[in-house]
Amino acid sequence: MNPKIIEIIALHLGIKETQVKNTSDLLNEGATVPFISRYRKERTGSLDEVQVLQVKEQVEKLTELEKRKETVLKTINEQEQLTPELKHRIESCFDPVELEDIYLPYKPKRRTKATIARERGLEPLAKIVMKQEERFPDQRAEKFLNGEVENVEDALAGACDIIAEWISENEKARNIVRREFEKQAHISSKVVKGKEEEAAKYRDYFDWNEPLRKCPSHRLLAMRRGENEGFLRISVKPDDDRAQENLSRFFVRGNNASSKLVERALADSYKRLLEPSIETEFASLSKEKADVDAIGVFAENLRQLLLAPPLGQKRILAIDPGYRTGCKIVCLDEQGNLLHNETIYPHKPQEEKKMAAKKLSSMVEMYQIDAVAIGNGTASRETESFVKNLRYNREIRVYVVSEDGASVYSASPVARQEFPQYDVTVRGAVSIGRRLMDPLAELVKIDPKSIGVGQYQHDVDQKKLKNTLDSVVELSVNSVGVNLNTASKHLLTYISGLGPQLAQNIVDFRKEKGIFTSREELKNVSRMGPKAFEQAAGFLRIPDSENPLDNSAVHPESYSIIQKMAADLNCRVNELVQNEKLVSQIDLNKYVTDETGLPTLVDIKAELLKSGRDPRKPIKVFEFADGVFSMGDLKEGMILPGIVNNITKFGAFVDIGIKQSGLIHISELADRFISDPNEIVKLHQHIKVRVKEVDASRNRIQLSLKEVPQD
Repeated sequence: MNPKIIEIIALHLGIKETQVKNTSDLLNEGATVPFISRYRKERTGSLDEVQVLQVKEQVEKLTELEKRKETVLKTINEQEQLTPELKHRIESCFDPVELEDIYLPYKPKRRTKATIARERGLEPLAKIVMKQEERFPDQRAEKFLNGEVENVEDALAGACDIIAEWISENEKARNIVRREFEKQAHISSKVVKGKEEEAAKYRDYFDWNEPLRKCPSHRLLAMRRGENEGFLRISVKPDDDRAQENLSRFFVRGNNASSKLVERALADSYKRLLEPSIETEFASLSKEKADVDAIGVFAENLRQLLLAPPLGQKRILAIDPGYRTGCKIVCLDEQGNLLHNETIYPHKPQEEKKMAAKKLSSMVEMYQIDAVAIGNGTASRETESFVKNLRYNREIRVYVVSEDGASVYSASPVARQEFPQYDVTVRGAVSIGRRLMDPLAELVKIDPKSIGVGQYQHDVDQKKLKNTLDSVVELSVNSVGVNLNTASKHLLTYISGLGPQLAQNIVDFRKEKGIFTSREELKNVSRMGPKAFEQAAGFLRIPDSENPLDNSAVHPESYSIIQKMAADLNCRVNELVQNEKLVSQIDLNKYVTDETGLPTLVDIKAELLKSGRDPRKPIKVFEFADGVFSMGDLKEGMILPGIVNNITKFGAFVDIGIKQSGLIHISELADRFISDPNEIVKLHQHIKVRVKEVDASRNRIQLSLKEVPQD
């Protein structure tokens, strides 16, 4: 890799050049981000997964810039205008904006006013005027009259068109205008005349103006959405007079007739070419920045959601609640397999409460149910109340589960493949139940955009969003690890080094040969080469393996180190695992080699103490406030329990047990200034909130955390 690229990335990320180079080398060798951050700390200088991912993204970004430079060089060379100096400047440029400025005068363009003027032979006149030494440019212009240029005015106008294009393509000019945009640009929004009623949801932006640098991402994305839907007109403008004054100081010399023509050309260049071009650039940059913010919010929410506490392998009765169409019931075994399904009608209009109660009690007893999962959609609160008031032959815990995306899953090819004989309502209920058992394993089957924890996810760059969310899923799955003998193809797909084909091959191997008894057996799976095994093995768990290390995050390449540790302590490996007394006696310095340093040994020692333990927190039962089922039940000042169900840049949304979530604005999260709601709350956190305001007409609930004691 170009040493300059390594230097730039190291400087940008605040890490050492050797860390960048070694990480890049590992990526080029086919190593994944989870594998590098977990098992190659000696080579990367202990970069975490976020830093490794940043190196990967920067390498890709600068590699694309190198390709662009090749295109630029080729195009200019074909025009026979590539001088050694210009070539050196392009090759040593690592700023994409600067590169495009360098390229602009040579970039093939459509036929412009300046092109037409050149075709009429007016470029020499433009050069004379641009020097601003000619006191009588109109007299010089007479020499350029011909069949296409009829008079002096036409000649000078054509010369000004050429000068205007020169100014617009001048790097200094573009940077002068950019500085004005950076310092002074305002973003303004106006409603399109005649669309006031249709655009009602954008009424906050019917006449809006603020400095661009202060415009938060959510507001910019909202305005851009309104613009895309044809309801708003958006502009980004600096102080035009100031920008033109700064340009004049650079381009206009003296006060003769030629200078006045340059001044005229400059004004035309600014209004017709420069200002629109830089406005487009800044509109794109501000949108890109807003996208980064919004995608970052979505990514963090998704990470928290995927790593939500699992109930574990329990028998679940899952309910997708409803009124007229009834409540869809499914019973699942410990592995999430469907045992039974039916529909009950405890609510209006049927209100068959006795029959529903009898069926529920019977199913709990027959299928030895441990817990009930209820989707949080329509009729959720009423169903929860109904279920909790019944008596069972065993202790049953009731959980309300987010059903965002369940309908997307139920209609997907994945669901049809799993349950071809059942309709979407049964599949949706199964998804709700499985989410309680293991949110991570179930949510990987759903397009992350459909999970409902984003901020303007449909308005951001879809490729960047997909890449980021895929990375979040990959890092989340690998940070937890998966059971090799029970994981679905969809879950295995995200394991480091596998992908869809190897994931399917593992599932096929299980069906044909039975469960895996050791990680070593993975090598017998079709197309599982040494590289794939190296990348995947440490993230796959076998709980009942004879070797306890197969159920840990210790990589097989390090098994021999632990065997040596055990031998030095005169014990067996299985006696060492989770034995705090023995593990504390290990002197890690004795096991340092050229290949294995202290960072890896520290990880190994920690893993010996928690071998096989799920890193996610235990799940908690949550109860909404009694008697609160709709907005009409809310009163200002009420203190209510709630669950954080979405986090944005401007605050957190909280489910308080009614259909509409309430918003805690960022200013109401704490008595001090905070810049990120994640400083105070996390997704699915159980909190208590105070009702600050209820606006039934706009279907909005304002909540606050201020002066509300938390448990």
